[in-house]
Amino acid sequence: MPSVARKSAGAGVGGRPRRRTIAAAAVALLLLPIEASNAGWLSDIFKGSKSDKPPKHSVTPKQATEPRQAKSAKPAAAPKPHAEKLAVSKPAASNPAVSKLVTTRCDPQKFRIVIDVGHTAESEGAISARNTAEFVYNLRLAKVVDQKLKAAGFAETRLLVTEGKARRSLVRRVDTANNWPAHLFLSIHHDSVPDKLLENWEFEGKKSHFSDRFSGYSVFVSKANADYGTSLAFAELLAKEMKAQGLEYARQFTLPIMGKNQHPLLNKETGVYSYDKLIVLKSTRMPAVLLEAGSIINRDEELRMDSAERRNIISSGITTAVREFCDSRWAILGPL
Repeated sequence: MPSVARKSAGAGVGGRPRRRTIAAAAVALLLLPIEASNAGWLSDIFKGSKSDKPPKHSVTPKQATEPRQAKSAKPAAAPKPHAEKLAVSKPAASNPAVSKLVTTRCDPQKFRIVIDVGHTAESEGAISARNTAEFVYNLRLAKVVDQKLKAAGFAETRLLVTEGKARRSLVRRVDTANNWPAHLFLSIHHDSVPDKLLENWEFEGKKSHFSDRFSGYSVFVSKANADYGTSLAFAELLAKEMKAQGLEYARQFTLPIMGKNQHPLLNKETGVYSYDKLIVLKSTRMPAVLLEAGSIINRDEELRMDSAERRNIISSGITTAVREFCDSRWAILGPL
């Protein structure tokens, strides 16, 4: 998705340098009014909001694990804020929704982001080629992402580390995000392959498993999410930034050998997939995206994923994507 650019109307009047015209156009762009749109989930974070008070029902992760009695079956609809459309080039994949993405302009200081650490210490996820749990990789990367987002001005970023077994922990993540409530949910993971594709080897005297056939990042969204269109918008930005960092996406998810792990590819240019039944993507009441940062069952990629350099590359891409998502004009002009 190339950035939107405006063509110059020609040289300045009276032979003035063209670059003065370009500079004036850039300033004018910043002053453009923002169109009205339908993204009703960001009303309390926009600049000029009537109230700067924190949400009355903010909860800690521990509190979010307890069931809550809703006062009514239907929550009140949030006021519809202003938003500006993000122009996106049509991807090679046949998916009309991708060409009509919308992003919003928000105040980073009030934009509530959950950075979800995939899996738990009790339910560790995949085991790497060198016998390290996926949860360890997820936590290391998520901490760097959290730091970078806060340094970029997104003060309301929350690192979510959940305890417990797999299924129960998934419900707790959703409850925490919904009860806060967050405006964006990003789950951090590292990838493996189905057991039938694993090969045996020995590492440091211990029996281990690996598969060097596949590598790369992947980005997932659920069409069952309450705000699928906005989820897809952020997923596209995130995947675009991963690609811009020189990373390749994992291409195996469309193959029959993946079995139950097979997923439809929504954009073959950037590596955005559909994962409709995943709880943290379908049950969150805000835009939600899952990032598989890379394959830790691939022996070479595991070494790269274990480096501070790769964590910095990925977290920088995530931060840039969030900034573009929050204000698409940042993507056009860059930081001012």
